[in-house]
Amino acid sequence: MKIEQIYTGCLAHAAYYLESNGEAAIFDPLREVQPYINRAKKDNAKIKYVFETHFHADFVSGHLDLKEKTGANIIFGPTAKPSYDAIIAKDNQIFEVGNYKVKVIHTPGHTMESTTYLLIDEKDKEHGIITGDTLFIGDVGRPDLAQHVVSELTEEKLAGHLFDSLRNKIMPLSDDLIVYPNHGAGSACGKMMSKETSDTLGHQKKTNYALRADMSKEEFIKELLTGLTAPPGYFPQNVLMNIKGYESLDTIMERGEKPLSAEAFEAASNETRALMLDTRDAKDFAKGYVPNSINIGLDGSFAQWVGEMIPDIKQEILIITEPGKEEETITRLSRVGYDKTIGFLKGGFKSWQEAGKEFETINRITVAEFEKMYQNETPLVFDIRKKSEFDSEHIIGAINVPLNEINQHLSQFPKDKAFVLHCAGGYRSMIAASILKQRGWDNFTDMIGGFDEAKKGKIELSKYIEPTTML
Repeated sequence: MKIEQIYTGCLAHAAYYLESNGEAAIFDPLREVQPYINRAKKDNAKIKYVFETHFHADFVSGHLDLKEKTGANIIFGPTAKPSYDAIIAKDNQIFEVGNYKVKVIHTPGHTMESTTYLLIDEKDKEHGIITGDTLFIGDVGRPDLAQHVVSELTEEKLAGHLFDSLRNKIMPLSDDLIVYPNHGAGSACGKMMSKETSDTLGHQKKTNYALRADMSKEEFIKELLTGLTAPPGYFPQNVLMNIKGYESLDTIMERGEKPLSAEAFEAASNETRALMLDTRDAKDFAKGYVPNSINIGLDGSFAQWVGEMIPDIKQEILIITEPGKEEETITRLSRVGYDKTIGFLKGGFKSWQEAGKEFETINRITVAEFEKMYQNETPLVFDIRKKSEFDSEHIIGAINVPLNEINQHLSQFPKDKAFVLHCAGGYRSMIAASILKQRGWDNFTDMIGGFDEAKKGKIELSKYIEPTTML
């Protein structure tokens, strides 16, 4: 069977391309659809269907642009109620793609419309299942997202539906089926996903905690809900965009790809309420940046941290990036619904400097310098990693303020006492540093390389590491 996984690491997202006899289907596409169109052209195939497993929360799907550009029909599972034209399939309904068949299996639980698609080859042999967020490798979809859109859908109710879907719809299927999930490790749509992005269903029945045959519904619900952290704030907003519709990516690109001189950029910043977003590497940002801009680097989990740190997806944004990265930046912002880019600094930060504009820097120290400081004065240390990371191991005396909670805990950072900031490797701590500087803090230092660098054997820091046993 000709099925391809198209994986995007930034979002830990998998879309799928299916082709047979000149007809193609796309499953759960990202916002930018041209790569899918190009893939079909390579096969001289026409995209017939766009299958959606559910209304996604962590990204804006490209289904509407694909329909507009190719004429493909959008397919949702039972109970879906989009605000645009789409085929709402019935449970067990079959769609033909060339010589292949795609069978609809309604699997509510992650959301009520969640649907798994069973792939059947030209010999009527069942090949695999595209599971969306119903079943991951090593995990299942979290059942607490839909309640942020429909309040009566409690996480307990959805978890119960998911238990029934897995037991009655998924587990009876053949062990040799290949599981094709929508996400891998790093996605916030589950809590313990594997780095693997496909597996056999039989192996998952043996290894996935949620598929244990001897588990009661009550045990399943308790285990599934234990340890869930709050979902990113942008999730409900993305769900609504996927339900109601959105602007074409072409329109968004046209609005955002406006080169602005340093003077025009400064004027736009002063005349609008736009947020200045600098997407350069942390080390480059630290050496010099436009005052009041915040740093979220393209080379990390960019889209996810944008979603975590910028509460309103309708926020106007001015971007500062490495020259030539403007289109990529606007595209990746749009993947999570941030469609209001209104221009970029032409020539990047260098043009700002050449125009003689004022700029700011971030103080940084190496781990070796931190060690000497620690020995002499025991500095105040803020660790902005996740609580689970902190609980596993941290510097003695450090205070944990996870990055995604920093705006709610700004009062913990003193303005009358110096402190050191660190994360695991330096990406998140620079985001935090830029936010603190924007809010008026100037008495801190960022630790280069973060906790991971501190643990390396070449720097004797182990005596300052405090293991913490997780209960």
